[in-house]
Amino acid sequence: MQIEVLKSKIHRVTVTEADINYVGSITIDETLMEAANLIENEKVQVLDMNNGERFETYVIKGKRDSGVICLNGPAARKVLVGDIVVIISYCTMDFEEAKTFKPTVIFPENNRVGK
Repeated sequence: MQIEVLKSKIHRVTVTEADINYVGSITIDETLMEAANLIENEKVQVLDMNNGERFETYVIKGKRDSGVICLNGPAARKVLVGDIVVIISYCTMDFEEAKTFKPTVIFPENNRVGK
């Protein structure tokens, strides 16, 4: 049996930009992506702590160490700059493997990974 489980989570980062004129997606600082085990074009769920919105999009790599969290295209209508969001990805795996799998969860401060 296969089940879907949490793979990666960036907990509580601040939206720095919203670009309605872009094709679509979420731009994430490359350092945050690496720390959270996310790759470019990976499907993610975005949860806005300020307004309760939950939506799916895909990841675009942002400038390393910039702290950028930019919602692009239609997703830009669901957030405001300054909103706090949680970014989550899931993976599918065997039920038994999932029992011992440990997701990557990061808790950035000011959109930066602690050193």
